[in-house]
Amino acid sequence: MTGYGRQEEIIDGHHIQVEVKSVNHRFFELATRVSHGYGYLEEKMKDYIQHYVSRGKVDAFISVEPLANADGQLTVQINHAAASGYIDALRELCSTYGLTDDISASTLARFDDIFTVNREPEDEEAVWTAVKKVADHALTSFLHMRMIEGQKMKEDVLSRADHILDLISEVERRSPETVEAYRKRLYARLQEVLQDKAIDEQRVLTETAVFADRIAVDEETVRLRSHVSQFKRMLDSDEPVGRKLDFLVQEMNREANTIGSKCSDTQIAYTVVDIKAEIEKIREQIQNIE
Repeated sequence: MTGYGRQEEIIDGHHIQVEVKSVNHRFFELATRVSHGYGYLEEKMKDYIQHYVSRGKVDAFISVEPLANADGQLTVQINHAAASGYIDALRELCSTYGLTDDISASTLARFDDIFTVNREPEDEEAVWTAVKKVADHALTSFLHMRMIEGQKMKEDVLSRADHILDLISEVERRSPETVEAYRKRLYARLQEVLQDKAIDEQRVLTETAVFADRIAVDEETVRLRSHVSQFKRMLDSDEPVGRKLDFLVQEMNREANTIGSKCSDTQIAYTVVDIKAEIEKIREQIQNIE
C-alpha cells in the first residue's frame, strides 16, 4: 500500500528530518538514506519500520545535522602539506601562463583534501532516541495514509467476495436443472430411436444418475463457500494476513476451475467465468494488502 509521512524537529542540539514513503510491493523491501556519519541508524530504522510494515517497498530518509552552536561536536584540521602543495602549484601556473596571482583562503577552500572535519564521538543511543521521536510522528502520518487506502481495498474485495457467493448460489440453483434437462433429452432421444418400442425407464434413471454424479459440484461449491467465508474473516484480523489471503485465493481459484471442468451447461460455464474474473481481481488487490 502507498503511504507518506514527514516530520522535522530540533532535539538535543540536532536538526532532524525523517521522511518515509512506500509503494505497493508483494514483499517488504526497505531502502534508507542517512546523513554522513550516522550509518548506524540504518539498521535501527529498518527494525523500527519493520515492526509496523510487513509488505511494501519503503524508502526512508533520515537527516541529522548538529547545530552550529552545539558545544564541542566538530573540529576542523588543516592538511598543511596539501595546502602548501596547492599554493606552489597555483603560483607555478600563474608564473608559467602570466596569470594574476590572486590566491586566497577562499581559493584553497575549494580543495576538499585540505580540510578534514572530525566529529567528536556522540552517544549513539541518545541520537537514536531523538531520531525515533521524530520518526514516531512521521510514521503516524505514514500509517494513517496506508490505513485509509487499506480500508478502501477491504471494501472492494469484500464486495467482490459477496458477488462470488451470489454466483455460487446461481451455480447451485442451475446444477439440478441441468440434470433434469439431460434426463428429458435422453428420454426424447430414446423415443425417437425406439419409436413404438417400450422405453426402459430404469435405464433412463441409471444413465441420468451417472450423468448427475459426473457433473456434481456440490463438494466444490461447499469448499468454495468455505474459502470465501474464511477470506472475509481474515480481513477483520489485526495481524498481517496478506500472504495467507494469497494462498486462500489460490484455493478458491482451484475450486472454480474444477467446477468449470465438470459443467456441461453453457449458463454455468459463463457463471464460472464470472467467478474466476472476480477471484483474479481479488488476487490483484491482495498483493498490496499486509
